[in-house]
Parts: sequence; structure tokens; C-alpha cells
Amino acid sequence: MMRRLSNTLKTLFPISAVFISVIVGIAAEPAPAPTAASDDAAQVELVLSVFPEQIQLDTARDYQSFIAVVRRTDDVTLDVTETATWKLADEKFARIEGNRIVPVADGETELLCNFGTGQVRIPVKVSRSAEKLPISFEKDIVPIMTRSGCNTGSCHGAARGKDGFMISLFGYDPVGDYKRITREIGMRRINLAVPEESLFLTKSTGKVTHTGGKLFGEDSVYYKTLLEWLKAGAPADPTPPPNVAKLEIYPPQSVIEGEGSTQRFISVAHYTDGTTRDVTNLSAFMTNNETSAEVDSDGNVTAGSRGEAFIMARFETKTEGRQVLVLPKDFKYQAPEIEGNYIDELVGKKLNQLRILPSGLCTDEEFLRRITIDITGQLPTEEEYHQFINDTAPDKRKELIDRLLERKEFSEIWAMKFAQLLMIKSTNQVSYKSAFLYNQWLTDKFAKNVPLDEMVRELFGATGGTFSNPATNYYQIERDTLKRAENAAQVFMGIRTQCAQCHNHPLDRWTMDDYYGFAAFFCQTATKNAEDYREKIIYDRRSGEVKHPVSGQTMSPKYLGGELADTKGKDRRVVMAEWLTSSENPYFSTSIANRVWAHFMGVGIVEPVDDIRVSNPPTNPELFQTLGDRLAEYKFDFRQLVRDICNSNAYQRSATPNESNASDTRNYAYSTVRRVPAEMLLDCVSQVTNTKEKFRGLPLGARAVQIADGRTSTYFLDAFGRAPRDTVCDCEASTDPSLSQALHLLNGSATSGKISQGKVVDELLQDNATPEQALDRLYVRCLSRYPTDAERKELLVSVGEAPNTKEGLEDVFWAILNSREFVFNH
Repeated sequence: MMRRLSNTLKTLFPISAVFISVIVGIAAEPAPAPTAASDDAAQVELVLSVFPEQIQLDTARDYQSFIAVVRRTDDVTLDVTETATWKLADEKFARIEGNRIVPVADGETELLCNFGTGQVRIPVKVSRSAEKLPISFEKDIVPIMTRSGCNTGSCHGAARGKDGFMISLFGYDPVGDYKRITREIGMRRINLAVPEESLFLTKSTGKVTHTGGKLFGEDSVYYKTLLEWLKAGAPADPTPPPNVAKLEIYPPQSVIEGEGSTQRFISVAHYTDGTTRDVTNLSAFMTNNETSAEVDSDGNVTAGSRGEAFIMARFETKTEGRQVLVLPKDFKYQAPEIEGNYIDELVGKKLNQLRILPSGLCTDEEFLRRITIDITGQLPTEEEYHQFINDTAPDKRKELIDRLLERKEFSEIWAMKFAQLLMIKSTNQVSYKSAFLYNQWLTDKFAKNVPLDEMVRELFGATGGTFSNPATNYYQIERDTLKRAENAAQVFMGIRTQCAQCHNHPLDRWTMDDYYGFAAFFCQTATKNAEDYREKIIYDRRSGEVKHPVSGQTMSPKYLGGELADTKGKDRRVVMAEWLTSSENPYFSTSIANRVWAHFMGVGIVEPVDDIRVSNPPTNPELFQTLGDRLAEYKFDFRQLVRDICNSNAYQRSATPNESNASDTRNYAYSTVRRVPAEMLLDCVSQVTNTKEKFRGLPLGARAVQIADGRTSTYFLDAFGRAPRDTVCDCEASTDPSLSQALHLLNGSATSGKISQGKVVDELLQDNATPEQALDRLYVRCLSRYPTDAERKELLVSVGEAPNTKEGLEDVFWAILNSREFVFNH
């Protein structure tokens, strides 16, 4: 077979290259010529907005920056803060200084913004205008250190500090930071006799050699604040100051046109005592795409090349971000009419904002193969192919989706996916029987279409024996309290809390208090032996606590991102599970919906799907939230959500990009080509070759997706990225192509051995099929399409040159199994 490898594969080029060249991209199809934009008068119509939408000045030190933005009818936004006209309705209560407003006297007035024919009036409330609060270490000094980068991981916030000085990472321990700053190295770091000579100041300004260089000048507000605090005696806060309850960034979204155009962002902190504060000059601004939108330390964004970015601001423990879209100057674009369901409306809205034209719909043959693999993990049979292709009903795609969702294979795929996340496998502490029963419990839940929220509540509240109640194996597989909490957050909310175990999360909202408060839900679960040495009994012992490693305080159970829980006299796990699956938790439904979306679309709206955080935002926030809301409305019957996704034009698009969308990978303008996952690919190979596999604990002919124990595997499954189930990370199951995969298909028993064993070609020839008929059937069997005229002509010549027809057809069969078109779903 190998001696004709080169010629046969060259003949199959229209199928696409051999699997080893899977990294080569698909050629782009020409984009439809954009038509002229709507008339100029309509396009330049402007809508004026001012941010923040209300201003609250709470003390004499307070002030508030403001910005004005106009939005054109084509959604492009313009920063007009400098060109707009500003004035106050009554200047006895406040005054305008540049682009900010400061208090004068207690009372209420309005800030008026005029631009063109538009006017916006912003309410202004001033209180305690005569009260000048003392500088607060936690509220004023620590934010300056964070803003200046002093307490980052690369500086003094490192685990061992830097140059003999250590403070907590991003200021998570302000009490400890105060002691280290004011009590270490005598009078050098803090010189109360001559505050200006304090190292705390002189190193920051570069007056004394500093590894981190000059951070700010003596004319800056930061220097003046630090000096005022030092002159006051560097006092500690007499009582803990109010915490930041919320951080807001303005404007909420920007669509910037033209390289070099700018947009200023401002940030406002809302405190637990009801006060607000302009923290723009204390926030650390970041961007996730400097090529498209670069941001400076003051929050000024400069547009670069076409694309999208997420601008983030961090202040204290809060990080928030806003989306920025960057378009070429005077780009001509006519938005196409959006057709389809609610998914298409939201996807189409984003594509129109980006001025991207979607690809057309895929063919019936492409759709049949794509949907069958995605829903069942198998290929359509020859009979199913002909039935669907010959069906003339206008809703045949919808009917096919409904039929496939009723098949047991759909349940088995999702049981397998969650078995990976729940790390179901036998170990030294989990018997094979326990792992097998656990997997059967999970499969049964999906087969009976048990709502996912109900399944999760049963899982977390499980008590009893790991044989008699298999759901209890969740607590046997992972016995560490902190890991149990981390896994629950990552699997069912898509949140990675691990960073907050040692310090406040640097790029998300999670603090150490959040981490240990959530872990407190899992600390009272205990294990004891059963009569059978292989079985364990899980129970709630109603005792045991979690201690905060910094403060040493006992942590009360606290919902992640929510309030303290009332767990008195209750099983804490049950209380947590009730909240986890309730409408009060904003993360459960969106996280699960995002996982479902990623399975069918190839990439999540948030990617990775289990790393949802402020600094890794959804590419389409409205779609992300809507899918979660729909799943909740469907009472967590995610078959209905699958129907919505698969019936959308977004799912049914061609995998061939056009000139407009060729560079886009995250907005679903065309279908993502995906390598078939390991278990499903092995099942497909076995299906088309008519061979059977044998796995531990399963009968001969069982599918790889039915494997219960994560330790049960084969070389094929390992090579093609089957999850080892060592962690809950979705990344464990890989679909990245590799050389070992290509070599295994080329030389291993997965193709040539199965072709010989299954005798498919023998059966075709026994039916008196001509070489041409056999070739057609092989194509339909493997690729759900007929060969093109050019492929048929060239391959028949190749078959004719073989020693005999059987060997020639087996060569073709082998080459098809090695093709990218077979190994990938497209």
C-alpha cells in the first residue's frame, strides 16, 4: 500500500492535503463587492452622550472627570470632550476645571454639555464640601503603589519582595503593608522628621537610585499625596475604610474609525458607604490587543489597525473592561439583511459593527456530515446520506437535528464530556467499580434528559456509599477541601479561583476572602469505610472550618461574588448547590451555555471556556448573556439550546471564508474547521471500516465515547488527545494536530489494519460493484459526498494501475482515511 502513497495522495488533493499538512489554511472566496453607504446626511446624524450619567461629589477633596461621546448612525463613536461646550446651571455649588468638576458648596445643580444641536444635562450633587478628609493609607496610599506598579509580581509584590523590600501583591494585605513600610529599616524608609527625605518618596521620584526607575515627579498628585501623609505622621487608618463595591468604566463601548483616532476612558469607584470617587488617575489601564487599541496610563486609547480590543482598568480589588472596535477610515460597507433566529441577530449585529460580511450557508452534504458528527459522534451512513440528500422538504435540516437529538449517542457524548470534567477514573482511592458506576450514573442522567441544574444539585448534595449512590464519588475523587471548591467553580461557573488562594486575583475580581469563603462550603464533608473495602461512605459531619491564611480568622461560607450564606443547621454543600443553580448566580447558566456553544462552533464566546474573567471577556457579550438566559428559560434542558444553535445560520455557514472575514477567528462569520475529538474519531474510523474495538468493562464493539474509566485508553486515543482526566481543565482534551497523529494514521493499525480486518472493499466487490461505483460508495461512506469528476477520473486511473482492483480500492480507502477532510469536521 505504501508504495503508491505519493500518487494516490496527489490524486486526492481536492479532498485536501494529507493529514500531516493540516495546518495549511483554506483558500478564501471572493467577498461580495460592498455597495455604497447610505446617504451622507443620514450617516453623519449624531447622538450625544455624556459620562458619567450622574455626578456625586462627597467631600472637599472630591472631583469628577467627564467625557462627551457622539455616536453616528453607523455606530462609529467620536470623543468630542474637547470640542463640546460645557457649563454649570448654577456655579455656586461647583465649578469646572478643565475636563473635571470640583465642589464649591453643598447643593444640587446640572452640568450642561452642548455639541452641535444636541444638549445633555447631567445631575450634580455636592455634599460635605467643607470637609477635607485626612489621607487614608488603604484608600489613598495603597492605590498609588498599585498604580505605580510597586506591588506587582515583578516588583515588591513578589513572593520574596525585591531589593530587601516586600509588600503584598496588589495590596491584598494593607495592614501588613503598613507595618512593613512604617516599621522596617528604622527612619530611612519613613523619615517623619524630614518627610521629603523618606526613601518611600525619594526612590519613587528617582532622587535616590531605584531599580524600578523614576515612577512620578515632584509636581505630580501622587507625590503631593504621599508627602501630605508623611507630614501628618504617616498615620494608620483608625478604622477600616469603606470597600469598593463596584468599578465603572466609561464610555461603555467605543467604535473608533481611523488609525490614530483617540478615545479617553474614565473610571469611577462606588464604595460600600454610598460614596463615589473618580479613580481614573489611580487605575491601572490595560489592553488585550495593542495592535488595534493601545492605552496609556491615563486611560487614553489610540486606534491602530482594524480589529477589536478590550480596555481594562484595575483599582483595588476590582477590574472592569470595555470593548473597543477599530475600523479603517471611511470604510464603505452596506450591512446585509440579517436572517435567522435570535442567535443570528446577535452574531449579525456584531459582524455589522466590525464591517464583516459572513460566508454563505454550507451545502446539504457538508451540513449532514457536520451535524451528525457534532450531535452523535458518528458519520452518516450511506442510507442516511441518500435519504437526506433526496429529501425535498424545506425544513429537512431542522427535522434532521430533531432526529439526531433523540439518539442515545447524543447522551453518550455529553456524558463523556462531563466525565472528563469530573475526572472520572479509577485511582488508588477510587475503585474501578466506583468509577464505572459513577460514569453510568452520569450517562443515565443525560439519557433521561434530567435538567442540568437538578443533576448538579444531586451531585453536590450526595451522601452515602460510592456504590449505592455513585454521585458521592465526586468527593472521593478529590478529597482536598480547597481543590473541591476550585473544581466546582471551574467546572460549573467557568471561573479559575486558584490565584486567589495566595493573593487577590491580579486580573479579576476574586479576593482571598472570596476564595476561602467559598471553600468553607466544602470543609465539613467527611469519608469513612464501608463493609466492602472498595467502597467509601461520604457524609456531612457538621463540623470543621476554613481559616484565612493571612488574618487567621474563621471564614463563614460565602457565595462566590455574593453574600454570606445562611448554613446554620444545614448541609453547607446543599446550600451552595441551591445557590449555584439559582438565578442569583450569574455564572452557572452562561458558563454551561458557553461550553455547549464551543462544542458546536469550535470556539467559545469566552475562550478558554473555563477561564471566564474580566480580563478574558466574551467576544460577543450580548450573545453570551442571551444564551445563558435561554438555557435558564428552558429549565436547563440543554437539548433545546442545542436546537437553537444548530438551526442558526451561524452554525450552518460554509467553512470557506471570504475576503471580508478571512482574518477573523472569533465572530462566527464562517464555520470553524475542527479536528474530530479522539474518541469520536476512533469511533468514526471503526464505523467506516466495519471493525470493532474492545475496551475494559465494555462488550466487543462498544464505542470509545462509552469508556467509563479514564485510565482505560489506547495508543490511538492518547495520540489524538484524549483527556487523561487528571484535572478539571477543559484543555486536557486536545484537538491540536501533531506529527505523531499523522504517522499513526499513515503507518499504524488504525487505518491499514482496520481496512484489511473490516473487508469493506471485499463486500463492495462481492455486490458486483464496478470500480467507479465502489469509489462513489467509499466517498459517501467516509466524506458524505461523491467524488468530483476530476477526482473520479484520476482515482480510477490509479485503481487501474494497481495489481488488482481490490488492492487499488484499498489504497484509495486508506488515503481517504488519511485526508484532512476525513479527520476534520468542516
